[in-house]
Amino acid sequence: DSRGLEEALPTLTVTTILEDPYVMVRSAELEGYCIDLLKALAAMLRFRYRVKVVGDGQYGAVSPSGNWTGMIGEVLRREADIAVAPLTVTSAREEVVSFTTPFLQTGIGILLRKETLSQEMSFFHFLAPFSKETWTGLLFAYVLTCFCLFLVARLSPCEWNEPKNEENHFTFLNSLWFGAGALALQGVTPRPKALSVRVVAAVWWLFTIALLAAYIANFTALLSSGSEQLPIQTFEDLVKQRKLEFGTLEGSSTFYFFKNSKNPIHQMIYEYMDKRRDHVLVKTYQEAVQRVMETNYAFIGESISQDLAAARHCNLIRAPEVIGARGFGIATTQASPWTKQLSVAVLKLRESGDLDYLRNKWWESSCLHRSRERWGPLQPQALGGLFLTLAIGLALGVIAAVAELSNKSRHAAGHAKKSCCAVFTEEICTRLHIKKNTRQSQETSGRAN
Repeated sequence: DSRGLEEALPTLTVTTILEDPYVMVRSAELEGYCIDLLKALAAMLRFRYRVKVVGDGQYGAVSPSGNWTGMIGEVLRREADIAVAPLTVTSAREEVVSFTTPFLQTGIGILLRKETLSQEMSFFHFLAPFSKETWTGLLFAYVLTCFCLFLVARLSPCEWNEPKNEENHFTFLNSLWFGAGALALQGVTPRPKALSVRVVAAVWWLFTIALLAAYIANFTALLSSGSEQLPIQTFEDLVKQRKLEFGTLEGSSTFYFFKNSKNPIHQMIYEYMDKRRDHVLVKTYQEAVQRVMETNYAFIGESISQDLAAARHCNLIRAPEVIGARGFGIATTQASPWTKQLSVAVLKLRESGDLDYLRNKWWESSCLHRSRERWGPLQPQALGGLFLTLAIGLALGVIAAVAELSNKSRHAAGHAKKSCCAVFTEEICTRLHIKKNTRQSQETSGRAN
């Protein structure tokens, strides 16, 4: 009975194209992302299928005679019921066939070889691990900490008992030297004696240890990645350079995208490829990847396919910019009853997470250190907690110094029978203007002599 029910199911002829990882031949059988997708759709909509590889090896474009080639042509001529492949949905194709809801989203990107992107390191390359904002914040934190050391050491009575007769070791220059020594993980003098000064020093030491660890780790990643930043970030960068040739698949939707685009940069790319059509346009995707790996060639094509190439070949990388957002859909004949059913089935597979599972399954990376290529200067947000800890420590140090000075002022006020506020104010003025007071006393003694 089950055999009879299976034979009663409709059988669809499916045309596709050999492209890794969508459709591949393994052990005389077809497998890949599109084959798994086809199996899921057949199980959901209950139909049988027969897969055939497109005869001319083309996706589908209008030939000089006006006929459609590739998979689009086979669907139009009723040689196949549907086309399940990385077939881009375009307006020209939509006029002659019907497309389902896209099962994969993609765009147009630039595939490059990492060796062709090497650039000379700048003279100040050692500053690259941190961004400009981070270096500015570090300089401000250093000056502020040294000033707090100088201020707290003057306010704290434990650093000097007789401000009028003693010399404080934590002058501003000595405080700057103390902070610089901590940045180099070196112990320097003067050594703090008061609790408040030690709090500020301890927090600064913690800050410098964490900062140096972040700098060393980021600088190591920078040297391992081989380049600070990709010199080709956008299509405009690709047009301006003269080192790399660039092209795309002949007769592909990517080629016609640049042909029909009104963007000046896109027009320059199309004119370049059209004038050198015989030299820069490639026949297959495999040929394009091989040419990028072996020559100074940049391939312009579907970004999702380029992500796969970068995952399989660790010496390849895709430039950040992606243009022309588009999708891969299943092509059917116009007015076909399967169009809506397949679209609904694709949406159900997306909602259930099956499409994401297939994406992760077939795009799994074989490169162990690809994350290094995502390296970038460390931004201040990554060290926000560290700067906050330093600010809290400085505030605690100042509060402790004021508390120590207040305690001494209270005892001194009791012995001298003066107001505590008056003694506290006098102590602060004495400690912050000690050089001026010493100079006045020296002038007075000189006149007396």
